[in-house]
Amino acid sequence: MSKLRIAMVGAGTGRGQSWMSTLAKLSEPDELYEFCGLCEVVPEKRQASAEKWGVPGYANLLELLDEAGPEVILNGAPPDANVMAVQVAARRGVHVITEIPVAPTCGLADKLIEVCAEHQVVFEVTEQVWRWAVERLKRKILKAGLIGTVQHARMMYTNKADYHGINGVRMLIGAKPNRVLGYTQEVAVPPFKHYVDPLRTRDRWDHAVIEFDNGVTCLYESPPRGRLRRTWQLEGDLGQLMDDRLFLGNESDYREYPFLTETTEVDGTIVLDHIRVETDPPVVFENPYKQYRCADGDEVARMEILLAFHAAVGSGGQVVYGPRNARTDIEILFALRESHDRGNVWVDLPLAEPTGLERRIEADFHSRYGDPDDPDSLVNAAFRQGGTRYALANWE
Repeated sequence: MSKLRIAMVGAGTGRGQSWMSTLAKLSEPDELYEFCGLCEVVPEKRQASAEKWGVPGYANLLELLDEAGPEVILNGAPPDANVMAVQVAARRGVHVITEIPVAPTCGLADKLIEVCAEHQVVFEVTEQVWRWAVERLKRKILKAGLIGTVQHARMMYTNKADYHGINGVRMLIGAKPNRVLGYTQEVAVPPFKHYVDPLRTRDRWDHAVIEFDNGVTCLYESPPRGRLRRTWQLEGDLGQLMDDRLFLGNESDYREYPFLTETTEVDGTIVLDHIRVETDPPVVFENPYKQYRCADGDEVARMEILLAFHAAVGSGGQVVYGPRNARTDIEILFALRESHDRGNVWVDLPLAEPTGLERRIEADFHSRYGDPDDPDSLVNAAFRQGGTRYALANWE
């Protein structure tokens, strides 16, 4: 298959720069991508990124699509912009990769999925956590049966982008969620600065019990932003996976195997070589993208997304994760809040109807930006960092 012309939407700071770095690397091989343009609403950032990456910059998505002619867009604009960008591109036959979360609500995610299916474009969501090199090593450890049959999981995610943590532990458990029991509370916290609010004095914590159809239960917590760090842990009947450590044995007679990382040099660049545990025999995850100068475990995830997407467009096959998986990640969070609103009762999955929180978020979206059924009218909307989910649910 010939190169795919790909453009970046949302090319300011942060994740946009990480993606463009990877796009530049994958534009070097003849058979992969041609990085053909970028879109950024802030003029100074647009000019700086265009000069840095050597591609033309455009002020809005319609200009980018009309003038640069991409076959694929990679959308890294604030999350509410997914509702606009995915639909605008898909209705013009342009394939879409978009940053997370997939949409502000499950209903809006369904709308994006339907539009992409109607126009026969490939749609992928850049959930990277389960693709990190360290998570790939964990799945190899599980497949080797080192900790036996998984019995129980615990997960804490600490920056309110909790769909990431849900994704990470859910893909290790490898089963469908059946039901959720949740509790949430807003609490006073020491004042802190936030990239959306100049000063926050209150924050929220969430707790949930998530049951899966293979009998595994996950205890979930999202504490107020602070000093705690993210963690997810799996306990089996032969051992445990505790973040980046493997324990085999019982509480008094066990061996600990830390995850060991090795790097190598490719064309003058230091890249990830592999991650391993020194069991007998060792379990090793080899960086499969060293030839593209894949720098680290996070770039392993970005390259896997882009290379698998290229294959899906070329063969007409399925993407690796997909928007329905991404929808499940946010659906669990809505079920948690719905459980609390109903008086802390079990809520079955999939949800039978939109939750009250989803309805409020969609009403807020319509009030702030306009009609999600008329995506072209939203092209020049001022999509906020954090977005409607942050304003109404304290999620990022």
